[in-house]
Amino acid sequence: MTTKRSGPLGGRPAATTRGQLSDIAIALFYERGFDETSVDDIATAAGIARRTLFRYYPSKNSLAWGEFDDHLDGLRALLAETPDDVPLGESLRRALVDFNEVPDEMTEQHRRRMSLLLTVPALQAHSMLMYADWRQVIADHCAARLGVAPGDHTPQTVAWMTLGAALAAYDTWLASPDSDLGVLMETGSRTLVDGVGALDP
Repeated sequence: MTTKRSGPLGGRPAATTRGQLSDIAIALFYERGFDETSVDDIATAAGIARRTLFRYYPSKNSLAWGEFDDHLDGLRALLAETPDDVPLGESLRRALVDFNEVPDEMTEQHRRRMSLLLTVPALQAHSMLMYADWRQVIADHCAARLGVAPGDHTPQTVAWMTLGAALAAYDTWLASPDSDLGVLMETGSRTLVDGVGALDP
């Protein structure tokens, strides 16, 4: 959705969705550098006021993550939809692979986003906060399946393992442009399944 109001870019419609704003920010970060791009630069490119941008995102760092809360809801849904008779490790494998599936037309944009998140120091620090929320979704699922508290050692360990499998896949994908992210996620998650399988009764 875009408004009809002309912005500073000579008639360009103003970007008024979180996804659009994040895409514009990613493009600028990638082209100019994260530190060299200001919030004002992003607002101008989006054709909106600085204060309007902050209604959508609380900081420049959060722009790089896009609609993260919505993605977390999607991960929760994937895990919740797994039948109870599916082993824990397999439920994590399915969710990890499905959650990280990227349509062909969005692959390059996703590669740019993940390259920024995994290599820019300021974003790496911010990412630790985001990863904590991501891990908590995994820990909640594990705790429910195992009948323990989400903060217990085992659910937290599994959550870290799952995050590690995902990050290892992205690290290889970014380093090897010809690699297939889906295959890497599948391979890493199979290793995860083997480890978590010991927890099944």
